[in-house]
Amino acid sequence: MAFTLETGAAAPDFTLPATDGQNYSLSDFADSPILVIFFTCNHCPFVIGSDEVTRKTVERFADKGVTFVGINANSEETNAEDSFDHMVERMKTYNFPWVYLRDAEQTTALAYGALRTPHFFVFDQERKLVYTGRGVDQPRFAEQITVNDLDRALAEVTSGQEVSVPVTNPIGCNVKWRGKAAHWMPAEACDLV
Repeated sequence: MAFTLETGAAAPDFTLPATDGQNYSLSDFADSPILVIFFTCNHCPFVIGSDEVTRKTVERFADKGVTFVGINANSEETNAEDSFDHMVERMKTYNFPWVYLRDAEQTTALAYGALRTPHFFVFDQERKLVYTGRGVDQPRFAEQITVNDLDRALAEVTSGQEVSVPVTNPIGCNVKWRGKAAHWMPAEACDLV
């Protein structure tokens, strides 16, 4: 049975390598009042379709102390584009405004219960989960977006309000599990291109 963090849960710790050559743990982001951890990758059309929307959200909330951390846990055995080297290339090309971490062992994805790419987890100052789910309602086609759940959740939490819709269904590709972890989620194909 699939598991994902429930609202109110504490953020699981991690120590993972980043595309900038450093290793990061949860404590490295202790100064950020709000932390967004999201599971992403290099090749998923839902990620590619919404990356620039996510960039705008990062920029919109940067002055309110919101920090974004992207984690790629996809198995490169399933898709070679999800390798660490391709992550480094992608960050050089697009210069995304978030730290991009590699969870090659998939232990962090399992701890958070990452279901799809992208899948967002928003934590408050105490690192309790206040929102989990999708970023937008049409992540593959930015021009068709009508609802931005992530923006709404961040607007509420940064203004001291309770998040009105704390859980939504993430929309995107299944996390690409490897080896024994593959049984954890159905191996549905989602790459539509």
